[in-house]
Amino acid sequence: MVKPLKIGKYEVKYPLIQGGMGVRISAGSLAGHVAKCGGIGIVASAGIALNSGLYDGTNYEQADSEAFKAELTKAYSIAPDGVIGVNVMVALADFEQLVAAAIEGGAKVIICGAGLPMTLPGLTAHAPDVALIPIVSSVRAAQLIVKKWVKGYNRLPDAVVVEDPDTAGGHLGEKMENIGTGEYDQYATVRGVKAFLLEEYGVDVPIIAAGGIWDRADLLNALEQGADGVQMASRFVPTVECDADDAFKQAYLDCRKEDIGLIMSPAGLPGRAILRNQEGIVLYDQIQSTTCSNGCLKKCTYRESGERFCIVHSLDRAQRGDVETGLVFCGTNAWKADRITTVQEIFDELFAEAAAEEAA
Repeated sequence: MVKPLKIGKYEVKYPLIQGGMGVRISAGSLAGHVAKCGGIGIVASAGIALNSGLYDGTNYEQADSEAFKAELTKAYSIAPDGVIGVNVMVALADFEQLVAAAIEGGAKVIICGAGLPMTLPGLTAHAPDVALIPIVSSVRAAQLIVKKWVKGYNRLPDAVVVEDPDTAGGHLGEKMENIGTGEYDQYATVRGVKAFLLEEYGVDVPIIAAGGIWDRADLLNALEQGADGVQMASRFVPTVECDADDAFKQAYLDCRKEDIGLIMSPAGLPGRAILRNQEGIVLYDQIQSTTCSNGCLKKCTYRESGERFCIVHSLDRAQRGDVETGLVFCGTNAWKADRITTVQEIFDELFAEAAAEEAA
């Protein structure tokens, strides 16, 4: 049976977190509508300044924070009473400023991946009601984070997202050579993280399964395997409410299973994307002689040596509709998209039984 999801001081009707998709794929519109439907809506911070109208080419970090708060305001205008949070990548150069902006903007939940968010409780100590959620792919990573948080800040996570690198989209917290070997067991990790927190600290912390969640069968399987909820991202891209350009959504509708694969991001992390235009992405920066104008990442091989391509601008081009030279991140199930739908229709499909019980 599908139950509500309680994370920290917040409870939502359905056990679903919308995954954060950077560079304005999940901004105020998508997050607001997910929250309105009874899930947790997430505004992703990465590259939020771009295409915001606030970035003038020289003020990236200031525009980043202001645009972040603006999208939270937009989300709350759609779902005033909803649970709306943010995803802030640890790998971002302005990680600390974005966490502060999220709190100022009223985020109720902060999710952090692409690195271990060891200092997050200290950055949020003035806002104890904000729920803190790390993303991990191993029990070991969860143990490292929790022990650091407890020792340094006397704080436990309010939930933990366990991301499957074999199926999730975007940047992945695993080495390239370890992805797709068939050895990773997501739900063993889910149960392992759950058991660690229960046995070590006596707390039943919600564990959220992320990666490869597409339909009701995936949702029910996750719950049966021990997860308390799911994080879903790619499924929400081909919706009316997604913040991406229509051409970005069409790329999902057009892609085939074999078009989806892994690239090495200049951030030093593998990423899963639609790879039909990989050559065009790299050639764009070579032809345009693109230089790093904002220093968005703590570590970036393109900024340091010109290797690969500018990740944030390639994602920005795709978000604006240039899917020929732009990078389209996605999960392994993006090829299943066959039409543009709405957030409400997705919730109706996923939680039809719960809605029917409520109506009865």
